[in-house]
This record gives sequence, C-alpha cells and structure tokens, in this order.
Amino acid sequence: MGIVMTLIIVGIVLLILGIAVKVASFLLWIGIILLVIGAVMWVLRAVKSRA
Repeated sequence: MGIVMTLIIVGIVLLILGIAVKVASFLLWIGIILLVIGAVMWVLRAVKSRA
C-alpha cells in the first residue's frame, strides 16, 4: 500500500509543479503518468482484496 500512496503523492506534486512552471511541461506529463499508474495499482489492489 505504501508504494501506491507514494506514486499518487508524487504524481500530484509533479502535476502541481508542472502547472506552476510552464517551462517544465514534461513534469506535467510525468505527473499524469504516475498518477494514472498509482490509481490503476490502487484499483487493482482493491479488487484483489475483495476477491
């Protein structure tokens, strides 16, 4: 569970930094990718625990 929360937090931080700094727009994309990966891992873990 720790790695999932870490990915989500890092993704949110990078999204905020990417929006705040227009020059570093690649941070926005990295943040989005990490946020999606974290969300998918969280959903998969929730589904596995119910099964």
